[in-house]
Amino acid sequence: MKHVPFPSPQTILITGASSGIGRTLALEYAAPGITLLLFGRNEESLSEVAQLCTEKGAFVRAAAIDVTDAIKMAARINDFDVSHKVDLVIANAGISAGSRDGMENAEQTRRIFTTNVDGVLNTVLPMIPRLKAQGRGQIAIMSSIAGFRGLPGAPAYSGSKAAVKVWGEGLRADLAPFRIGVSVICPGFIATPMTAVNKFRMPFLMQPEKAAQIIRQGLQKNKARIAFPWPMVAAISFATVLPPGWTDRVFARMPKKG
Repeated sequence: MKHVPFPSPQTILITGASSGIGRTLALEYAAPGITLLLFGRNEESLSEVAQLCTEKGAFVRAAAIDVTDAIKMAARINDFDVSHKVDLVIANAGISAGSRDGMENAEQTRRIFTTNVDGVLNTVLPMIPRLKAQGRGQIAIMSSIAGFRGLPGAPAYSGSKAAVKVWGEGLRADLAPFRIGVSVICPGFIATPMTAVNKFRMPFLMQPEKAAQIIRQGLQKNKARIAFPWPMVAAISFATVLPPGWTDRVFARMPKKG
């Protein structure tokens, strides 16, 4: 499908905006004439981000909310969209954990899937009919390079990111006739609180400001997949076409996420 550029968004909804790449994306977009609708779980951190974005000239509305609560998410999105028609929704909120201390238990596995998958659905699904009604808009779904192939050190995280990646890729074609762009974002290691807990060397570790710039440029071009850095994308893409029997032992020796 051809990439048709979208006009620069004026009203942007971002989940997971209280820290990490969500915080950095909010600051990247913040400017005079821009309206930011920010969701995050940590009310204090979210207020700080909102203040910084306001100082950059943006109009900001923020809500401390858990993306796993479908009813509250739908109500707050409705409240936001009635007064501010959203041009771009970035379903960014997510959590990470791994199996460094042994196999992931059931509680951790379900918690990761609930946040990373249901959280995306609770953000995107209420927005689809609204974007259809206004005849335009963009949806950005935060996946990960980890979603390209199941990693033994983080099976639940990989699986949850694979789920939203494939869902977003399918959604793109379905929504294109309504002039709604869908982009799946697949970053590698970004220097955020999520990766700060890793006790191993992270190849091609990127600063969040650079990642936010790449994401913004990709969304402006309406790219189907915004995956970076390219050496990691190339390596994992090559691994996915090899027989699992060839790659299992290699992946099994990789350091595990805590």
